[in-house]
Amino acid sequence: MSKRLFSGIQPSGNLHLGNYLGAIQNWVKLQDEYEAIFCVVDLHAITVPQDPAELKQKTLEIAKIYLAAGIDSKKSTMFIQSHISGHTQLAWILSTLTKIAELERMTQFKDKSQKDGKEGIGAGLLTYPTLMAADILLYDTAVVPVGEDQVQHIELTRTLARRFNEKFGETFVIPAPVVGKESARIMGLDDPTKKMSKSASSEYNYVALTDDAETVRKKIKKAVTDSGTEIVYSDEKPALKNLLNIYALLSDKKPEAVAGEYAGKGYSDFKDDLTEVIVNFLTPFQERLKNISDDEVLAVLQAGAEKARILAAKKMEVVNKRVGLLP
Repeated sequence: MSKRLFSGIQPSGNLHLGNYLGAIQNWVKLQDEYEAIFCVVDLHAITVPQDPAELKQKTLEIAKIYLAAGIDSKKSTMFIQSHISGHTQLAWILSTLTKIAELERMTQFKDKSQKDGKEGIGAGLLTYPTLMAADILLYDTAVVPVGEDQVQHIELTRTLARRFNEKFGETFVIPAPVVGKESARIMGLDDPTKKMSKSASSEYNYVALTDDAETVRKKIKKAVTDSGTEIVYSDEKPALKNLLNIYALLSDKKPEAVAGEYAGKGYSDFKDDLTEVIVNFLTPFQERLKNISDDEVLAVLQAGAEKARILAAKKMEVVNKRVGLLP
Protein backbone atom coordinates (compact mmCIF):
# COMPACT_ATOMS: atom_id res chain seq x y z
CA MET A 1 0.00 0.00 0.00
CA SER A 2 1.29 3.49 -0.87
CA LYS A 3 2.28 5.90 1.87
CA ARG A 4 -0.24 8.64 2.50
CA LEU A 5 0.39 12.30 1.62
CA PHE A 6 -1.58 15.32 2.89
CA SER A 7 -1.49 19.00 1.98
CA GLY A 8 -3.80 21.97 1.64
CA ILE A 9 -4.16 25.67 0.80
CA GLN A 10 -6.24 28.37 2.46
CA PRO A 11 -9.09 29.86 0.44
CA SER A 12 -8.06 33.48 0.90
CA GLY A 13 -6.44 36.08 -1.35
CA ASN A 14 -5.48 35.40 -4.97
CA LEU A 15 -3.67 32.16 -5.71
CA HIS A 16 -0.49 32.96 -7.62
CA LEU A 17 2.49 31.40 -9.36
CA GLY A 18 4.22 30.95 -6.01
CA ASN A 19 1.35 28.74 -4.80
CA TYR A 20 1.41 26.77 -8.03
CA LEU A 21 5.19 26.37 -8.35
CA GLY A 22 5.80 26.00 -4.62
CA ALA A 23 3.04 23.48 -3.99
CA ILE A 24 0.42 22.46 -6.56
CA GLN A 25 2.83 21.63 -9.40
CA ASN A 26 4.63 19.25 -7.06
CA TRP A 27 1.35 17.73 -5.84
CA VAL A 28 0.43 16.76 -9.39
CA LYS A 29 3.64 14.70 -9.64
CA LEU A 30 3.38 13.25 -6.13
CA GLN A 31 -0.19 11.97 -6.57
CA ASP A 32 1.28 9.18 -8.73
CA GLU A 33 3.67 8.14 -5.94
CA TYR A 34 1.46 8.38 -2.86
CA GLU A 35 -2.10 7.94 -1.65
CA ALA A 36 -2.73 11.68 -1.88
CA ILE A 37 -5.19 13.76 0.17
CA PHE A 38 -5.63 17.42 -0.76
CA CYS A 39 -7.73 19.73 1.35
CA VAL A 40 -9.10 23.27 1.06
CA VAL A 41 -8.33 24.46 4.60
CA ASP A 42 -11.17 26.92 5.15
CA LEU A 43 -10.95 26.77 8.96
CA HIS A 44 -7.39 28.08 8.78
CA ALA A 45 -8.56 30.99 6.64
CA ILE A 46 -10.87 32.33 9.38
CA THR A 47 -7.98 32.90 11.79
CA VAL A 48 -8.10 36.38 10.23
CA PRO A 49 -11.34 38.22 9.30
CA GLN A 50 -13.02 36.98 6.10
CA ASP A 51 -16.05 38.14 4.17
CA PRO A 52 -18.40 35.11 4.37
CA ALA A 53 -19.65 35.34 0.77
CA GLU A 54 -16.10 35.75 -0.53
CA LEU A 55 -14.87 32.83 1.60
CA LYS A 56 -17.46 30.53 0.02
CA GLN A 57 -16.53 31.71 -3.48
CA LYS A 58 -12.80 31.35 -2.82
CA THR A 59 -13.26 27.85 -1.39
CA LEU A 60 -14.83 26.68 -4.64
CA GLU A 61 -12.22 28.58 -6.67
CA ILE A 62 -9.33 26.84 -4.88
CA ALA A 63 -10.89 23.44 -5.51
CA LYS A 64 -11.34 24.28 -9.20
CA ILE A 65 -7.71 25.40 -9.37
CA TYR A 66 -6.63 22.04 -7.94
CA LEU A 67 -8.52 20.29 -10.76
CA ALA A 68 -7.38 22.67 -13.50
CA ALA A 69 -3.76 22.26 -12.40
CA GLY A 70 -3.94 18.49 -12.78
CA ILE A 71 -5.06 17.05 -9.45
CA ASP A 72 -6.94 13.92 -10.54
CA SER A 73 -10.00 13.10 -8.41
CA LYS A 74 -9.67 9.44 -9.48
CA LYS A 75 -6.15 9.28 -8.02
CA SER A 76 -6.47 11.72 -5.12
CA THR A 77 -8.96 12.56 -2.38
CA MET A 78 -10.12 16.20 -2.38
CA PHE A 79 -12.39 17.80 0.22
CA ILE A 80 -13.09 20.87 2.34
CA GLN A 81 -11.58 20.86 5.83
CA SER A 82 -14.70 22.07 7.68
CA HIS A 83 -16.74 19.18 6.21
CA ILE A 84 -14.83 16.67 8.37
CA SER A 85 -15.52 17.22 12.08
CA GLY A 86 -12.53 15.11 13.06
CA HIS A 87 -10.18 17.99 12.26
CA THR A 88 -11.50 20.20 15.05
CA GLN A 89 -12.08 17.30 17.44
CA LEU A 90 -8.48 16.14 17.14
CA ALA A 91 -7.19 19.73 17.26
CA TRP A 92 -8.84 20.20 20.66
CA ILE A 93 -7.31 16.99 22.04
CA LEU A 94 -3.87 17.92 20.68
CA SER A 95 -4.20 21.43 22.13
CA THR A 96 -4.17 19.90 25.61
CA LEU A 97 -0.70 18.56 24.81
CA THR A 98 0.62 21.70 23.08
CA LYS A 99 2.69 24.16 25.10
CA ILE A 100 1.91 27.87 24.74
CA ALA A 101 5.65 28.55 24.45
CA GLU A 102 5.80 26.22 21.44
CA LEU A 103 3.03 28.14 19.70
CA GLU A 104 4.57 31.51 20.52
CA ARG A 105 7.79 30.40 18.82
CA MET A 106 6.01 29.90 15.50
CA THR A 107 7.35 32.41 12.97
CA GLN A 108 3.98 33.70 11.76
CA PHE A 109 2.73 34.39 15.29
CA LYS A 110 6.01 35.99 16.28
CA ASP A 111 5.97 38.28 13.23
CA LYS A 112 2.34 39.24 13.69
CA SER A 113 2.62 39.85 17.44
CA GLN A 114 5.76 41.96 17.02
CA LYS A 115 3.99 44.00 14.36
CA ASP A 116 0.54 44.40 15.94
CA GLY A 117 1.05 43.40 19.57
CA LYS A 118 -0.51 40.34 21.22
CA GLU A 119 -3.54 42.33 22.41
CA GLY A 120 -5.00 42.58 18.91
CA ILE A 121 -4.41 38.96 17.81
CA GLY A 122 -7.11 36.29 18.00
CA ALA A 123 -6.42 32.99 19.77
CA GLY A 124 -6.96 31.17 16.46
CA LEU A 125 -3.78 32.66 15.00
CA LEU A 126 -1.85 31.34 18.00
CA THR A 127 -3.37 27.85 17.97
CA TYR A 128 -3.73 27.19 14.24
CA PRO A 129 -0.46 25.15 14.13
CA THR A 130 -2.23 22.64 16.41
CA LEU A 131 -5.14 22.47 13.95
CA MET A 132 -2.59 21.98 11.16
CA ALA A 133 -1.09 19.10 13.16
CA ALA A 134 -4.57 17.58 13.48
CA ASP A 135 -5.13 17.91 9.71
CA ILE A 136 -2.01 15.85 9.10
CA LEU A 137 -2.18 13.29 11.92
CA LEU A 138 -5.87 12.49 11.37
CA TYR A 139 -5.02 10.58 8.18
CA ASP A 140 -1.87 8.69 9.23
CA THR A 141 0.05 10.97 6.88
CA ALA A 142 3.60 9.84 6.11
CA VAL A 143 4.74 12.80 4.00
CA VAL A 144 3.74 16.47 3.82
CA PRO A 145 4.95 18.52 0.82
CA VAL A 146 5.68 22.02 2.16
CA GLY A 147 7.70 25.14 1.52
CA GLU A 148 10.69 25.91 3.72
CA ASP A 149 8.63 28.36 5.78
CA GLN A 150 6.24 25.56 6.83
CA VAL A 151 8.85 23.05 8.02
CA GLN A 152 8.62 24.54 11.53
CA HIS A 153 4.93 23.56 11.66
CA ILE A 154 5.71 20.00 10.58
CA GLU A 155 8.30 19.76 13.35
CA LEU A 156 5.61 20.75 15.87
CA THR A 157 3.31 18.13 14.34
CA ARG A 158 6.00 15.50 14.77
CA THR A 159 6.54 16.61 18.38
CA LEU A 160 2.82 16.37 19.17
CA ALA A 161 2.54 12.94 17.54
CA ARG A 162 5.45 11.62 19.61
CA ARG A 163 4.07 13.24 22.77
CA PHE A 164 0.67 11.62 22.27
CA ASN A 165 2.19 8.24 21.42
CA GLU A 166 4.40 8.31 24.54
CA LYS A 167 1.48 9.23 26.80
CA PHE A 168 -1.32 7.10 25.33
CA GLY A 169 0.37 4.41 23.22
CA GLU A 170 1.31 4.17 19.54
CA THR A 171 -1.47 6.01 17.70
CA PHE A 172 -0.04 8.42 15.14
CA VAL A 173 2.34 8.05 12.22
CA ILE A 174 5.26 10.49 12.53
CA PRO A 175 5.07 12.55 9.30
CA ALA A 176 8.07 13.82 7.34
CA PRO A 177 8.22 17.10 5.40
CA VAL A 178 9.08 16.99 1.70
CA VAL A 179 10.63 20.25 0.52
CA GLY A 180 11.44 20.93 -3.14
CA LYS A 181 14.49 22.94 -4.16
CA GLU A 182 13.87 25.85 -6.54
CA SER A 183 10.13 25.44 -6.06
CA ALA A 184 10.33 25.57 -2.28
CA ARG A 185 10.12 29.33 -2.12
CA ILE A 186 9.09 31.66 -4.92
CA MET A 187 9.79 35.22 -3.84
CA GLY A 188 7.90 38.46 -4.44
CA LEU A 189 8.39 40.25 -7.76
CA ASP A 190 8.67 43.53 -5.86
CA ASP A 191 10.89 42.23 -3.04
CA PRO A 192 13.09 39.13 -3.51
CA THR A 193 13.76 38.95 0.25
CA LYS A 194 10.13 38.05 1.01
CA LYS A 195 8.00 35.17 -0.19
CA MET A 196 5.43 35.82 -2.94
CA SER A 197 2.21 36.36 -0.98
CA LYS A 198 -1.49 36.33 -1.89
CA SER A 199 -2.07 38.78 0.96
CA ALA A 200 0.61 41.25 -0.24
CA SER A 201 -0.42 44.90 -0.19
CA SER A 202 0.79 45.42 -3.77
CA GLU A 203 -0.54 43.43 -6.72
CA TYR A 204 2.93 43.79 -8.23
CA ASN A 205 4.20 41.28 -5.64
CA TYR A 206 2.74 38.30 -7.50
CA VAL A 207 1.36 36.94 -10.76
CA ALA A 208 -2.12 35.62 -9.97
CA LEU A 209 -3.24 32.42 -11.69
CA THR A 210 -6.19 34.41 -13.04
CA ASP A 211 -4.14 37.34 -14.47
CA ASP A 212 -4.58 38.05 -18.18
CA ALA A 213 -1.65 38.44 -20.58
CA GLU A 214 -1.53 42.24 -20.38
CA THR A 215 -1.48 42.17 -16.57
CA VAL A 216 1.34 39.60 -16.59
CA ARG A 217 3.29 41.80 -19.01
CA LYS A 218 2.96 44.83 -16.72
CA LYS A 219 3.94 42.90 -13.60
CA ILE A 220 7.02 41.27 -15.13
CA LYS A 221 8.11 44.56 -16.67
CA LYS A 222 7.94 46.18 -13.20
CA ALA A 223 9.58 43.22 -11.41
CA VAL A 224 12.72 44.32 -9.60
CA THR A 225 16.11 43.19 -10.91
CA ASP A 226 19.61 43.40 -9.51
CA SER A 227 22.44 45.73 -10.42
CA GLY A 228 24.43 44.91 -13.53
CA THR A 229 23.15 43.52 -16.81
CA GLU A 230 24.48 39.96 -16.98
CA ILE A 231 21.94 37.10 -16.73
CA VAL A 232 23.45 34.72 -14.15
CA TYR A 233 21.94 32.32 -11.63
CA SER A 234 23.53 33.41 -8.38
CA ASP A 235 22.65 34.06 -4.73
CA GLU A 236 24.31 37.44 -5.23
CA LYS A 237 21.43 38.35 -7.58
CA PRO A 238 18.35 37.24 -5.60
CA ALA A 239 15.79 39.09 -7.74
CA LEU A 240 17.15 37.62 -10.99
CA LYS A 241 17.55 34.18 -9.37
CA ASN A 242 13.86 34.24 -8.45
CA LEU A 243 12.80 35.14 -12.01
CA LEU A 244 15.05 32.42 -13.41
CA ASN A 245 13.47 29.90 -11.03
CA ILE A 246 10.00 30.84 -12.29
CA TYR A 247 11.13 30.54 -15.92
CA ALA A 248 12.85 27.20 -15.29
CA LEU A 249 9.96 25.61 -13.38
CA LEU A 250 7.40 26.59 -16.01
CA SER A 251 9.56 25.36 -18.89
CA ASP A 252 10.91 22.22 -17.17
CA LYS A 253 14.54 23.36 -17.45
CA LYS A 254 17.37 23.92 -15.01
CA PRO A 255 17.68 27.60 -14.01
CA GLU A 256 21.42 27.55 -14.82
CA ALA A 257 20.58 26.35 -18.34
CA VAL A 258 18.04 29.15 -18.76
CA ALA A 259 20.63 31.70 -17.67
CA GLY A 260 23.06 30.25 -20.22
CA GLU A 261 20.56 30.90 -23.02
CA TYR A 262 20.81 34.63 -22.28
CA ALA A 263 24.58 34.99 -22.43
CA GLY A 264 25.26 38.38 -24.00
CA LYS A 265 21.62 39.44 -23.72
CA GLY A 266 20.04 41.92 -21.30
CA TYR A 267 17.24 41.99 -18.73
CA SER A 268 14.74 43.31 -21.28
CA ASP A 269 15.08 40.28 -23.58
CA PHE A 270 14.88 37.93 -20.61
CA LYS A 271 11.77 39.60 -19.16
CA ASP A 272 10.01 39.58 -22.54
CA ASP A 273 10.61 35.84 -22.88
CA LEU A 274 9.67 35.17 -19.24
CA THR A 275 6.36 36.92 -19.88
CA GLU A 276 5.69 34.63 -22.83
CA VAL A 277 6.57 31.52 -20.78
CA ILE A 278 4.12 32.58 -18.06
CA VAL A 279 1.34 33.47 -20.51
CA ASN A 280 1.84 30.18 -22.38
CA PHE A 281 1.27 28.37 -19.08
CA LEU A 282 -1.65 30.50 -17.87
CA THR A 283 -3.69 30.54 -21.09
CA PRO A 284 -4.54 26.81 -21.24
CA PHE A 285 -4.72 26.63 -17.44
CA GLN A 286 -7.32 29.42 -17.35
CA GLU A 287 -9.28 27.74 -20.15
CA ARG A 288 -9.48 24.52 -18.12
CA LEU A 289 -10.44 26.53 -15.02
CA LYS A 290 -13.26 28.30 -16.87
CA ASN A 291 -14.72 24.98 -18.04
CA ILE A 292 -15.08 23.49 -14.53
CA SER A 293 -18.62 24.10 -13.25
CA ASP A 294 -19.68 24.58 -9.61
CA ASP A 295 -21.70 21.35 -9.81
CA GLU A 296 -18.68 19.42 -11.07
CA VAL A 297 -16.36 20.59 -8.33
CA LEU A 298 -19.00 20.15 -5.60
CA ALA A 299 -19.49 16.53 -6.70
CA VAL A 300 -15.72 15.92 -6.46
CA LEU A 301 -15.57 17.55 -3.00
CA GLN A 302 -18.55 15.57 -1.73
CA ALA A 303 -17.09 12.27 -2.93
CA GLY A 304 -13.74 13.19 -1.38
CA ALA A 305 -15.37 14.12 1.93
CA GLU A 306 -17.12 10.75 2.10
CA LYS A 307 -13.79 8.94 1.72
CA ALA A 308 -12.01 11.25 4.18
CA ARG A 309 -14.83 10.98 6.73
CA ILE A 310 -14.37 7.20 6.94
CA LEU A 311 -10.62 7.55 7.54
CA ALA A 312 -11.12 10.35 10.08
CA ALA A 313 -13.83 8.52 12.03
CA LYS A 314 -11.68 5.40 12.26
CA LYS A 315 -8.74 7.40 13.63
CA MET A 316 -10.88 9.41 16.07
CA GLU A 317 -12.39 6.21 17.45
CA VAL A 318 -8.87 5.07 18.38
CA VAL A 319 -7.84 8.49 19.71
CA ASN A 320 -10.96 8.90 21.87
CA LYS A 321 -10.55 5.40 23.30
CA ARG A 322 -6.87 6.04 24.13
CA VAL A 323 -7.66 9.36 25.82
CA GLY A 324 -10.54 7.82 27.80
CA LEU A 325 -13.56 9.45 26.18
CA LEU A 326 -16.76 7.38 26.27
CA PRO A 327 -18.04 6.20 22.86
